Amino acid sequence: MDHAQIINKAIAAVRPVFRLHWHHGAHGIAHWSRVWYHGRRLARSVDVNPAILAWFAYLHDSQRHNEYSDPSHGRRAADFALQLHKEGTLSELNATEFEQLCEAMRLHSDGLSDAHPAMCACWDADRLDLGRVGITPDPRLLCTSYARRPDVIKRATRMARPF
Repeated sequence: MDHAQIINKAIAAVRPVFRLHWHHGAHGIAHWSRVWYHGRRLARSVDVNPAILAWFAYLHDSQRHNEYSDPSHGRRAADFALQLHKEGTLSELNATEFEQLCEAMRLHSDGLSDAHPAMCACWDADRLDLGRVGITPDPRLLCTSYARRPDVIKRATRMARPF
């Protein structure tokens, strides 16, 4: 399946249930699109299925209740992915990849940096977009050598900051 089709399916599933502002705020469509941008490159760098990164990008913050403190949003995102999987919407991943996706979402805001490469790529794709909240990603807190590259961090930070 084409990655654009995955993104269209993810957006169609998320849009009706997303509680925050779709276009504004730190956790909406602009953030997810940048996470996918970084995710494509990270998937190549660690040799994992980019479909994992596509689903992660558009689901990982989809179940947030607010823009601030919401420690259970990753677990809810994983539960939402399970629902989409059972319905047949999320069908591009094998069982192992699907579990990696769910675990990456469950743990994405816990600050971990050691896991399966697919999970690390998901976490780095999200962390590279910290510039949206005024934080330059710290290479010591990134998982992959690709994400730690100064040029990657600089480009990601520039992309995330609208000023």
